[in-house]
Amino acid sequence: MFVDYRNWRPPEPLPERPPSPKLTRRQEKVLIWAIGLNVLALFVAPLAGVTVLQALWAWAAG
Repeated sequence: MFVDYRNWRPPEPLPERPPSPKLTRRQEKVLIWAIGLNVLALFVAPLAGVTVLQALWAWAAG
């Protein structure tokens, strides 16, 4: 079968993606602290038990 594409126009180009937002200095510090706490919990949680860490977290959160 023959399809006539003479009246077809190509699609419009996609809009350029805006640059991803950069983290502020404070956000970087919070992210590093969160990663550090998770790595620490990775090693401490099996030894101390997850419930102890959860209790400390709940006590600190108020």
